[in-house]
Amino acid sequence: MIVSAVLVLLAILGISLVIILFLNQDKNTEIAKSNVNEATSTSKGTKDSTKETGWNELKDPEKTINEMIANMSVEEKVGQLFLARVPIDQQLESIKNYHLGGYLLFGRDVESETPDSLKDKIKSYQSANKVPLFIASDEEGGTVSRLSRGTGLVSEVFKSPQEVYQESGWSGIRSDIQKKAAVLHSYGIQGGLFPDADVATDPQAFIYDRTLGLDAQETSEFVKVSVEELKKQKITSTLKHFPGYGNNRDSHVEIVYDTRSIDELRSNDFLPFKAGIDAGADSVLVSHNIITSIDGTMPASISRPVHDVLRNELGFEKVIMTDDMDMAGLANFISQEEAGLAALKAGNDLILSSSFQEQIPYVLQGIEAGTYTEEALNQSVYRVLKMKNDVGLINW
Repeated sequence: MIVSAVLVLLAILGISLVIILFLNQDKNTEIAKSNVNEATSTSKGTKDSTKETGWNELKDPEKTINEMIANMSVEEKVGQLFLARVPIDQQLESIKNYHLGGYLLFGRDVESETPDSLKDKIKSYQSANKVPLFIASDEEGGTVSRLSRGTGLVSEVFKSPQEVYQESGWSGIRSDIQKKAAVLHSYGIQGGLFPDADVATDPQAFIYDRTLGLDAQETSEFVKVSVEELKKQKITSTLKHFPGYGNNRDSHVEIVYDTRSIDELRSNDFLPFKAGIDAGADSVLVSHNIITSIDGTMPASISRPVHDVLRNELGFEKVIMTDDMDMAGLANFISQEEAGLAALKAGNDLILSSSFQEQIPYVLQGIEAGTYTEEALNQSVYRVLKMKNDVGLINW
């Protein structure tokens, strides 16, 4: 009897032990599953977070741009400094052969295009180059708007800044830029080459219709508002025409001498440019006028002293570009072949060129001869690539 009782007790203990071991194993399995699930969840969360953050935020743009430059040939780097007028023939071949930094659209490039054909044309330009092209079109509004001169490229022509401001003030200026930006983005255009920062108060002056037509203070506010809105819209801002066109004659057709004093320029014409620079302007375009109080011997676009004022006095660190090199104000002063190298040596980063086929080989000769250093070349290429990156053109 006692023996039977002991046997029953041992059996019960054995069964209990088995049950405990089984439950403990099941619990460990659940813990293991939980740990796996937690690890999977964490891993997935990291991936999702990476996806949401985006590659741009994980990479160092400065490092990446410098790596790009280090892997470029001298020819590729020089090409980046040319915003070329689209040639009539061999458009894609020119991009490839000269490694161009961008194309500037003129009336002839858009007037016969439909919205779809213009988009396709610009896509074909982009597909021809290893580094994305900067595509630009003068879209100040009013008398200077390439797309407005086309057939059906815009639903409503772009009005001049004066007209927009008179109708609806600063809110109208912002709204106008938003509409422009949507159109430019739709075609794959990154730069509209505006706002016009010139102060012109004489209705008879050449530049007047392209300006706000008001004093330096109001023009400064116009430039500030424009640069801020362009930055939001991811369209490159270009302040022009440094050091300020004023009420001078037309440098498209003649050599122009601006005889105003440096004090007058500082107290008036420099103010809108400074406002735009402080607001984060991406680029400044330099005129071909000869500014006698800064440099009486050279057009501003190829004058080192003028560029020194922009860099050192106004503190501008981004892209400086020339006005169209084909204008008489420069073309009647220096040969087109020499003009490109002269502009780079003066301190420009980007050349608006109709004669890049002659200018680029001359620049390469200048580098070989040591008259234009590769260090200066690299600095300008960096600024151009940084500008492209800032408007989302380069995807790292």
